Amino acid sequence: MEIHILDMIQNLRTPIGDVVVPLITRLGDAGIIWIILTVLLLIIPKTRKTGGIMMAALLVDVLLCNVLIKNLVARTRPFDVNTAVQLLVAKPRDYSFPSGHTAASFASVTALYLAGEKKMWKAALVLAVLIALSRLYLYVHYPTDIIGGVVFGSLSGYLGYKIVEWIQKKKIK
Repeated sequence: MEIHILDMIQNLRTPIGDVVVPLITRLGDAGIIWIILTVLLLIIPKTRKTGGIMMAALLVDVLLCNVLIKNLVARTRPFDVNTAVQLLVAKPRDYSFPSGHTAASFASVTALYLAGEKKMWKAALVLAVLIALSRLYLYVHYPTDIIGGVVFGSLSGYLGYKIVEWIQKKKIK
């Protein structure tokens, strides 16, 4: 069923999409856009707490998704099932579930939202959705990998927020 959804998306490919979508997905490679944003937020005194929340969220995300869940589930990627698909990006070497790009994106969005960054989280959400959808267009994830990335990423963002909140309470005592 999921492979059929990906095949339908392949029918929507365009020459412009084939150039733009890999650029969008590259923003999420190794969480780079979110790491850069975290560093910038940590540098600015006014946003340092938000940066700390994002840093904690991304650390939880990498441990939960990339170290634990991907290796436990060990799901084969769709391009290994349907080898006829022409990939527009290099073949990822790790497992498919959950989508790491999506998880890091939604960990960041959730962290920004919980930190109270009213404008920033909305822009981040738009980018997170685009990155998640790019993974389907590029045939490197199944739809349930994306859903898993949203769920585990959001959970990571929440846990990152709670960790920073707990640390701050410990400092006050």
